[in-house]
Amino acid sequence: MEKFLFENFWLIALMIVWTLPWKGWALWKASQLGDKRWFIALLIINTLGLLEILYIFVLSKPRVKVRKEVVEQDKNLYV
Repeated sequence: MEKFLFENFWLIALMIVWTLPWKGWALWKASQLGDKRWFIALLIINTLGLLEILYIFVLSKPRVKVRKEVVEQDKNLYV
């Protein structure tokens, strides 16, 4: 195993360089959206960026928060 690691150091470095930006972006997006479960999953599971890319482009739809007060005010304007 050690021999493989030393002989293929460039491959491991390439995997790190590929994975780190995707993981950082996905973790940032999960934290901004308040997805605690996804944040933990993305932090722990290492899929060489595949889960991260899937989360960023498919699974992380921004949620629209509508405050009840604003909705009530809008109703009063049209009555």
